[in-house]
Amino acid sequence: MTFAVGDKVVYPMHGAGTIEAIEEREILGEKHRYYIMRMPIGDMKVMIPMANVAEIGLRQIIGDGEVEQVLAVLRGERTRMSSNWNRRYRANLEKIKSGNIYEVAEVVRNLTLRDQEKGLSTGERKMLENARQILISELVLAQNTTEEHVQAIIDSIY
Repeated sequence: MTFAVGDKVVYPMHGAGTIEAIEEREILGEKHRYYIMRMPIGDMKVMIPMANVAEIGLRQIIGDGEVEQVLAVLRGERTRMSSNWNRRYRANLEKIKSGNIYEVAEVVRNLTLRDQEKGLSTGERKMLENARQILISELVLAQNTTEEHVQAIIDSIY
């Protein structure tokens, strides 16, 4: 899949951003082409090797119509999670790595509800923050709104 400057895309494990440029860079003596993506949160730039787009799982952001489906996942019932911390952590990490916004929303929902009931370990708290940032970054671009607005929507659910 190829993308163009101006496309809004999701980089699994990092979040959503806009492709600002396509550049050729020489690294370790080899020339490669990269998408230069700007993330809306933290104003960070990421270089994504064009040759690895399929393996990385780079994809277009969701459409405006899918935003309500994501919010429905956030409002849904918590799915059963392993009581074993290590298994639960690995399962949630796989969901985040998938790049699927619905799975990321599940992680946010499940960990937020667990935090309210029992609290989270430091590792799971970091995972929740990371998953929230990934989710928020995509919803900001999908709705063409601000980070604060999306955070307020998510906070109003819980």
